[in-house]
Amino acid sequence: MDIQVLGALGVSEGGVSITPTAPKARQVLALLALHADQVVPVGALVEELWAGRPPRSARTTLQTYVLQLRELITAALARHPGGPLCAKDVLVTCPGGYRLSTGGGTSDVREFERLAGLGYRAMDAGDHPRAARLLREALGLFSGAPFADVQAGSQLETESRRLQESRLCALDQRIEADLRLGRHRELLAELTVLVSRYRTHENLHAQFMLALQRSGRRSEALDAYRRLRTTLVHELGIEPCAALRRLQRSILLAGPEQPAHTPQAAPRMAPAAG
Repeated sequence: MDIQVLGALGVSEGGVSITPTAPKARQVLALLALHADQVVPVGALVEELWAGRPPRSARTTLQTYVLQLRELITAALARHPGGPLCAKDVLVTCPGGYRLSTGGGTSDVREFERLAGLGYRAMDAGDHPRAARLLREALGLFSGAPFADVQAGSQLETESRRLQESRLCALDQRIEADLRLGRHRELLAELTVLVSRYRTHENLHAQFMLALQRSGRRSEALDAYRRLRTTLVHELGIEPCAALRRLQRSILLAGPEQPAHTPQAAPRMAPAAG
């Protein structure tokens, strides 16, 4: 089984899609796919579908959605003999819940976490080329927001936020690796978009300021700091963190042709605003 949730939902068995079109059945499949090879409790599925206000027939209705998914799995299995014996071997009923068995197949979430973890370890080891490559591969698994075409309830919304935060952390580290490799000019276009999107994200702004200053655009780097400070003060009532203030002073003190001193401590992350 192959699973994709980092964008539009796509689940296939033997190359045949088992993704339903009905919204509620898609929700069930999305939550099972995210936690593939693990038991998802009935209570979690009921909460996802009905947000604390389940109908009296909730468990029976959930069983109907499971049956719909098994019908799709059965049709997929019929097209490639030699796989699991039946749909119940793929979508397994367990004590207290259900488990979607991948049979050793792929999951984009698992692959993202694997590559990102390797990338972080490469950063810690000072292997910036390897870190940049691995983190770029990890980020390439995202084709959009997680569960982009699924009507998300509370469980999937929480998981989507978690995955998007994981993506932002990987992106931050990939940019850091690229900066350490001297790719500041190549980063400017990307960082221009990112600081516009994440208007209170201090680390992205610090990276943008460094990329600008190292590209000979010192005044623009200082302008970026001033815009961030205005946004932080007006929207959150806080000043930029100490590391970011040190970076601004370093840029001020550096001559137009001198690189700014990179702060030893990375700026903390303020909440991101879209």
